[in-house]
Amino acid sequence: MSSAPDPISPFSGLTRLDHVGIACRDLDASIEFYRTTYGFTVEHEEVNEEQGVREAMLRINGTDDGGATYLQLLEPTRPDSPVAKFLERNGEGVHHIAFGTGDVAASAAGVGEQGVRVLDKEPRHGTLGSSIVFLHPKDCGGVLTELVQAAERP
Repeated sequence: MSSAPDPISPFSGLTRLDHVGIACRDLDASIEFYRTTYGFTVEHEEVNEEQGVREAMLRINGTDDGGATYLQLLEPTRPDSPVAKFLERNGEGVHHIAFGTGDVAASAAGVGEQGVRVLDKEPRHGTLGSSIVFLHPKDCGGVLTELVQAAERP
């Protein structure tokens, strides 16, 4: 049994870069681009009704034990979703970065103590049953930042 990785920072409990989220207008075309250009394969696809997106996770490296790094492609499913609004303002491109943690609530509290505004009062549902919170981009150098706790695996 492997031990949990050492945190990047003691107050945050963050352990790794989990994924980079890319907003796109056509998920299937974006998947095809990353497949043919870089050889990435889709590890998982789902529709997240709460966030109003259809998404695909493409593994960049690592293993499926909570240690992999992904590219997350996000296509809005409704015009009022945050990703749809992002596309209207900015066009396609990098939407957010996400750091992995073993305890998303504790990590959110830790960065909150450093003066970073946490946008979600409570962790919410993310990809593959993960728990997530977002941090205010104005407090993170203009970058929307997500903290991710992977779902428990059997």
